[in-house]
Amino acid sequence: MLNLIKTDSDNADFKILVKLLDADLAIRDGDDHAFYSQFNKIDLIKHVIVAYENETPIACGAIKDYQPGIMEVKRMFTAPEHRGKSAASKILTALEQWAKELGCDKCILETGKQQPEAIALYIKCGYRIIPNYGQYENIPNSICFEKKLNTL
Repeated sequence: MLNLIKTDSDNADFKILVKLLDADLAIRDGDDHAFYSQFNKIDLIKHVIVAYENETPIACGAIKDYQPGIMEVKRMFTAPEHRGKSAASKILTALEQWAKELGCDKCILETGKQQPEAIALYIKCGYRIIPNYGQYENIPNSICFEKKLNTL
């Protein structure tokens, strides 16, 4: 059974999952990894969800303030042996609901073009591609998405 817990970036299980995520991204991003990793620091993230299956942490995701009314989805990861079981979709839905509870009406995110599973997840969950924002504006390997939360 999948159990989602709300926590923050001090959570030890979240930190372990993020290390696995960063190792995966280092391979996928190649020479671009140093650029992307500077925007993926987890200290001070206040809104984290960790998914547990039989008390084992298997997946995570987070949101952080981007602008008033907008949260940015960060650090989405599912351990490879647990993929395909809807953990990421459930985490993303819970993060969107949390953002809405915090008074936000939109979530945005960036993912890499080398992450087809993530792109498929976001499209399946109702995100639409937008022009690259902020630090990703002129980065050809980035793809940015948004989802308006007023339909939740």
